[in-house]
Amino acid sequence: MSGVIVTGPPKADLPDVDALAGFGVATVGEAMGRTGLLSPAIRPIQQGVRVAGTAVTVLSWPGDNLMIHAAVEQCGEGDVLVVTTTSPSTDGMFGELFATALQRRGVRGLITNAGLRDTQELRDMDFPAWSRAVSAQGTVKATGGSVNVPIAIDGQVIRPGDVILADDDGVVVVPRERARATAEASQAREAKEARSRAAFLEGELGLDRYGLRDTLKRLGVTYRTYDEYRGESS
Repeated sequence: MSGVIVTGPPKADLPDVDALAGFGVATVGEAMGRTGLLSPAIRPIQQGVRVAGTAVTVLSWPGDNLMIHAAVEQCGEGDVLVVTTTSPSTDGMFGELFATALQRRGVRGLITNAGLRDTQELRDMDFPAWSRAVSAQGTVKATGGSVNVPIAIDGQVIRPGDVILADDDGVVVVPRERARATAEASQAREAKEARSRAAFLEGELGLDRYGLRDTLKRLGVTYRTYDEYRGESS
């Protein structure tokens, strides 16, 4: 497997990235029309942490972390490293030493479609990570791959410089050209939810606020008292 290391790809502007960090993954995914979400199989190794950053992408051979070493050089302030493999792998490709090098360069976290290890050490050093697997199984450094090329994880294409947002609910990718518009749409969605929250605190029902009674009627859902239902069912 040959490969390429692309230097200096375009990235989303950090102010827009940081604006997106103010919203949850669920809110951003909804603001983009329920798109951009990675599989729920990719889970955080910590709780209560949210990160947003620009993607540095890695395509590696399974069981081989050579290209992660190559990617560290391409990482900088505000980035998130995103690693996938050419075929499924659960080996522990990433650990505390990689995190130490990346943290020194201002990298905000890791997303991997494969495995990682040293989870306690990563939590102790406050380096957030999301992975498909946790495994003590080590890897080799023997096969070429690529850095900063478009990759696909769970059907979602991730390009270098796209925005990665991750929290307890999962991971979402925002195309770099849509970062500002998505932040604005997320803000509008949060404002709408705040109004609904206030209404629910006052006792209003979602059935009324969202006009769902007409939906129930259209779908043929009817109301019956208990005695009516029991009589009709007997």
